[in-house]
Amino acid sequence: MKLPEYFKSIGLKNLNSFLLIAGPCVVENKSVIFKTCEKLKEISVKLNIPFIFKSSYVKANRTSGDSFRGIGIDKALSILSDAKKEFSVPLLTDIHSEIEAEIAAEVVDILQIPAFLCRQTELIETAAETGKIINIKKGQFLAPADLKFQAEKAVKAGNKKIFLTERGTTFGYNNLVVDFRSIPIMKKFGYPVIFDATHSVQMPSGNKGVSGGNPEFIPYLSKAAAAVGVDGFFIETHPNPAKALSDGSNMLKLDKIESLLIILKKISKTVI
Repeated sequence: MKLPEYFKSIGLKNLNSFLLIAGPCVVENKSVIFKTCEKLKEISVKLNIPFIFKSSYVKANRTSGDSFRGIGIDKALSILSDAKKEFSVPLLTDIHSEIEAEIAAEVVDILQIPAFLCRQTELIETAAETGKIINIKKGQFLAPADLKFQAEKAVKAGNKKIFLTERGTTFGYNNLVVDFRSIPIMKKFGYPVIFDATHSVQMPSGNKGVSGGNPEFIPYLSKAAAAVGVDGFFIETHPNPAKALSDGSNMLKLDKIESLLIILKKISKTVI
């Protein structure tokens, strides 16, 4: 993958590899963030993979009102800022409102529009107006061709620094399926396309008030995405997913990510 110029502006270089976006689902505490970021940075340097650290400072979309949402925006963003300085990595995080776009833009390099909010015009416009790179995740309810119009909202707001993420499509109740035709379809729009390997195995609201998941399928779906020429991978990971406070059931355990990335690099090199 040849990185667009706007990725180079945040310190990423062309390393003859796909892009990796990875980290815990949400900021739980400084220890988990630092441990995960340090390990991911080590792996990315070893494998020559451009790396962006991801974690949400708050989780607005929860199945139940009793689910963990975060430790507070200010505290979480402070921890992310410390990780950025400590490990020299660019940051990506979700935003959920126009005011959050302005607050998060002071700390992170990439603003992510969550799948459930990908049609929120003012949210996309406000994010674009910050001048930050924008990642728009394809809603579970959208056809891949529909994401073109969401990207155009950012462009019309004056920002062409965009990439798009595939994360599965609703398939009946509490289930998702990935149509890998979506990757070449979205690549035709002229933006890098990322595959969200962990949310694609999620079972939304499928576990008595929380989302379930089938992480054993992460390697299979990731290899398929690599085979169709995806530009990068979004992988939520945690030292101990069983104890994670959000989306633990579909995250990849931190000690399994290096072996998967090695396989994905081999596949990617064979794709023309």
